[in-house]
Amino acid sequence: MSNSSEKKKRYNIPLWCKPNLSIEEAAAYSGIGMGKLYEMTESQDCPFVLWIGSRRMIKRKVFDEFIERQYSI
Repeated sequence: MSNSSEKKKRYNIPLWCKPNLSIEEAAAYSGIGMGKLYEMTESQDCPFVLWIGSRRMIKRKVFDEFIERQYSI
């Protein structure tokens, strides 16, 4: 098999259509820095983080609702 056939398929899905975002995608989506997102998702009671093994994903809809309720971050 060649390297091109072994490469992972990439899908061009807009961020606002994805149910879960990586930290990098959430930073681009929200304008909040990656460092701040890592800090916000460290807490065990963070409502919008989804842990997949050691990888953290952001639940976009819950994240949107959380941001709407905040005065400052």
